[in-house]
Amino acid sequence: MAHESAPVSALPVWDDDPHTLRSVPILVIHAHSSCNCRCVMCDIWKNRDQKIFGLRDLSAQLDCIRDLGVHWVVFSGGEPLMNPELPAMCDLLRTQGIRLTLLTSGLLLKKQANFVATSFDDVIVSLDGPPQIHDSIRRISRAFELLAEGVGAVRAQHPSMRITARTTIQKANHAHLYDTARAANTLELDQISFLASDLTSTAFNRELVWPLNRQSEIALTIKEIATLDQQIESLIHAIHTEFAPGFMAEPPEKLRRISRHFRAHLGLESPQSPVCNAPWVSAVIETNGLVRPCFFHPPIGELESANLRDVLNGARAHSFRQSLDMPTNATCRNCVCSLNYRA
Repeated sequence: MAHESAPVSALPVWDDDPHTLRSVPILVIHAHSSCNCRCVMCDIWKNRDQKIFGLRDLSAQLDCIRDLGVHWVVFSGGEPLMNPELPAMCDLLRTQGIRLTLLTSGLLLKKQANFVATSFDDVIVSLDGPPQIHDSIRRISRAFELLAEGVGAVRAQHPSMRITARTTIQKANHAHLYDTARAANTLELDQISFLASDLTSTAFNRELVWPLNRQSEIALTIKEIATLDQQIESLIHAIHTEFAPGFMAEPPEKLRRISRHFRAHLGLESPQSPVCNAPWVSAVIETNGLVRPCFFHPPIGELESANLRDVLNGARAHSFRQSLDMPTNATCRNCVCSLNYRA
């Protein structure tokens, strides 16, 4: 290809193979290795190396991003707004006409409202509950208040900016889902999405899979699952009676699947893989240059010695996709955040 740094002949080629990636519409970039929250269900904040995926790193991959047809970049982390080079990175991607999404805790939104309002197409904020629950889970004083002020500041700059919430369900907030949705509605967010807490992977800066005692701090008991079921049914009822159409991202069946995730963790049900095509339509780049097919599967390469296109179509990545049997794969069966993208 015209912008490829390595000759095409140096790359593995499977001309008629669906596991060869010629287009990768979605790219997730971990812009910062640490975070400004200390959430109970996440270990990212324990990372103190303050590493960033910066402008030089992005520029080195720009030709590959163009060649792979990336048209949507999601900045995640850690907290991406802690990366001082993020504005320049957004400017660079804007020159390519790429859609930009920000995943953020929201604590820095007020301070960076002008940048966020003018650089991103949409924002997804983490919302763990109504004010007191949110603050206790984030373990940050006034976290909800700062989030609310940040949302307001961005909206003051860009009234039509799409801002949505994502709630990770776990022991500390399982009994407050309806109140969480109402809090999102009070903040005038456009939508709220719920997903179960990941309990068994090495994502989110976990060097090892959590031991059982650590999992039990986040997972639900049988009694708590019954409470969660009640909360989910309240949400489903509110979809039709209280909230605007589209305010709830998940349909009823997907909401009910969250309970099944926690039941499966207790051995009460068999875990089932969701419908997902993430390894064929997206990639995740971490701050250290490791490339994953999604948040949860192991790395398939790194950018220190190869470019993005080489990594995604290298022998290791191709073998992973070719051999991946989602219905039986343990990582897929325990997945909490699947992607089923259709162009």
